[in-house]
Amino acid sequence: MYIANAKRLTHEGARKMMAVAQEKAREAKIAISCCIVDAGGHVVVLERMDGGKFHTLHSCTTKAVCAASNKRMTSAKGAVGQDLDTIHALGLALAAGPERWTAMEGGCPILANGECIGGIGVSGGDWQTDERIAQAAVESIGASWK
Repeated sequence: MYIANAKRLTHEGARKMMAVAQEKAREAKIAISCCIVDAGGHVVVLERMDGGKFHTLHSCTTKAVCAASNKRMTSAKGAVGQDLDTIHALGLALAAGPERWTAMEGGCPILANGECIGGIGVSGGDWQTDERIAQAAVESIGASWK
């Protein structure tokens, strides 16, 4: 077969995820930036809350793209899940492009019935909070991150 049926993330779904992420950030008393991308890594929604640091726009975008590309949570692991030391993590970021791969936590894939339909990246809190917010946002639309 030469043509496949594919699921896709809607703008409405991305907006719902954004609203949930921002609400969770308010509950945590932090200002975040959040980026939601489609399966190809193209931005669907990108926002920075009042008080959010401007550099978090770049880091959340990279987290979202990396999560969608690898179809797994962002971390200091390589493309096939191997542990990376700092030099290899930096080397991978340089090889892939610093806007395409990161070892920073806080990025989740958006999976619908096992198919990756996008990624979300959250930046502005500690890594556990960023990760928890991203996971809650994905779950809010009935999708999975694992």
